[in-house]
Amino acid sequence: MTLDSLRRAVVGAGAAGVAAPSASAIQCRLPAWELPALADRLAPLGARCQFLAAADTRATGDEFTLAYMFAPPQLSPSVTVLVAVPAAVARFASLATRSFAASRFEREIHDLFGLVPEGHPDLRRLALHQYWPEGYHPLRRDVAPRTDFVDSGEPFPFRHVEGEGIFEVTVGPVHAGIIEPGHFRFSADGETIVNLETRLGFVHKGTEKLFEGLALDRAPALAERISGDTSVGHALAYCQALEALAGCTVPPRAGRLRVVLLELERIYNHVGDVGMIVNDTGFAFGHAHCLRIREELLRLNERLTGHRLLRGAVVPGGVTGPITTARVAEAATTVESLVADFAAIVRLCLDNTTVLERLQGTGQLTEQTATEMQVVGLVGRASGIDADLRRDVPFAAYGETGVHVSVYGTGDVWARTMVRLDEAREAARLVREAMRLDDRGAVRAPIPPLTAGAHAFGLVEAWRGPIWHWVLADGPASLGRVKVVDPSFRNWPALEYAVLKNIVPDFPLCNKSFNLSYSGNDL
Repeated sequence: MTLDSLRRAVVGAGAAGVAAPSASAIQCRLPAWELPALADRLAPLGARCQFLAAADTRATGDEFTLAYMFAPPQLSPSVTVLVAVPAAVARFASLATRSFAASRFEREIHDLFGLVPEGHPDLRRLALHQYWPEGYHPLRRDVAPRTDFVDSGEPFPFRHVEGEGIFEVTVGPVHAGIIEPGHFRFSADGETIVNLETRLGFVHKGTEKLFEGLALDRAPALAERISGDTSVGHALAYCQALEALAGCTVPPRAGRLRVVLLELERIYNHVGDVGMIVNDTGFAFGHAHCLRIREELLRLNERLTGHRLLRGAVVPGGVTGPITTARVAEAATTVESLVADFAAIVRLCLDNTTVLERLQGTGQLTEQTATEMQVVGLVGRASGIDADLRRDVPFAAYGETGVHVSVYGTGDVWARTMVRLDEAREAARLVREAMRLDDRGAVRAPIPPLTAGAHAFGLVEAWRGPIWHWVLADGPASLGRVKVVDPSFRNWPALEYAVLKNIVPDFPLCNKSFNLSYSGNDL
């Protein structure tokens, strides 16, 4: 696939305003009903719908705007398509039968904006539950707050599996412990899972609505709280989108420090996850040591930035806080030691046949299924999808450090564990490499005024996978729309396939190997 081939497909579909804002991206406009034809032209080239967002732009005209990005899993090269949907029509052509990701985005848009994707095969509610009033679409700009939230009493139309010996097991939405709510409905034949359907959205918080009109310097704090274990990832995606929108060039030193911060976040999460995975096999030894190492990493985060979860460090234009050259040097040395300790613990765990047999072959997600469902991030790499934005669309200083991407083909819990181990080792190398680069110069640049109506993407390969922040300027110092996509939104449905033909007691093991975010999904 080349940029020229994408351009020919776009021009052949009748697109207007075709431009190339970068050497690997095309942008254009297209009538809403021409999208399926364009998708059919792009599919043979390997480009599918990877992103779709809506914005209420009726303040500048009587229409909504849809923003699509078509690209391969590596997200380069790409085509961004802007589509106007007249408010009087409020309908657009669905791509649900051509792209699984698009089908999810379209359901979300239907809930939050009231725009109808014509031809969508499943328009059950996704983001909003039954107690939300009919006709109330909270992301419309002129919507008035309502208080008449009442459970209609109508059960959610789950799929029902029938047959002799089939029974249902319901889990959640309230769980033991402190995790957020999610409902899992299993259909089982004995102990073997034959169907699983998840339902999320119980803590829809209006996060994207909160961004509207928020002061630019306050927005990173909101981004950091989208999913607490991905504070750096979301703050960085937001800041990169804002910087692209404003034409701000981040100082090179700040870019390198951003690499350090993002990799520190990757390491402590991977270490904690591996501990939880082996704990679900009953191997408490590995769990205890991984928690010990994770705690040391969190304390290191606090010494470096003043916060255990690295909050407040990434800001528009660069980085801030008590980050000094000496503290980063300490971080590089400490991380190298802790990751070596972690690798030794993982070897001990995997040398135990009880652990290894529980991981191998469990929760298998084949490459074909992962590709069809457009799975992303570490789950995709464990199933053979060779994609990582740090290498494929370098940001911050990843173009200087280079990234080795770990890919496995078995798609089971073992593969997802090994991806975490490999990525922790690579993260330690990246922290050390970033330290070797020139540490002189500024760490922050000012943000110029924004151009009303302009839009931009921020893309970050966080520890779970790619994070998207699409921003649309409302004025010189405010945003009218921030669309957030956490990798959890893309990967939750794949868990339903990974557990098929596994026994019900192995669900916690499969679930933890994905470790998806409720909060990142329930925006």
